[in-house]
Amino acid sequence: MGPMSAIVLFAVVWFMVFFIVLPLRLETQGDVGEVVPGTHAGAPANLQMKKKVKTTSIWALGIWVVLATIIWSGLISVRDIDWFDRMTPIEESQTTDGTDG
Repeated sequence: MGPMSAIVLFAVVWFMVFFIVLPLRLETQGDVGEVVPGTHAGAPANLQMKKKVKTTSIWALGIWVVLATIIWSGLISVRDIDWFDRMTPIEESQTTDGTDG
């Protein structure tokens, strides 16, 4: 995995975690009882975005480290999830570095 792939993986993980964290501990204007005229009662009363971004970043970094370690170590590869055998098989006479051996 190259550096750009690592950045893209982190961005995907960060946004996935963000959409999970976003509705946690959400207090709506209807819950608080102070609905601003012109807004929906389900609109957030106190979003606490800074706290949610910080929480998201911490969790995303941890998940990214686990995923990146698995990818870089070769523990799981794309061939491991090729359930329909569409990829060509690796010849057994070649090692992973491309030399005969």
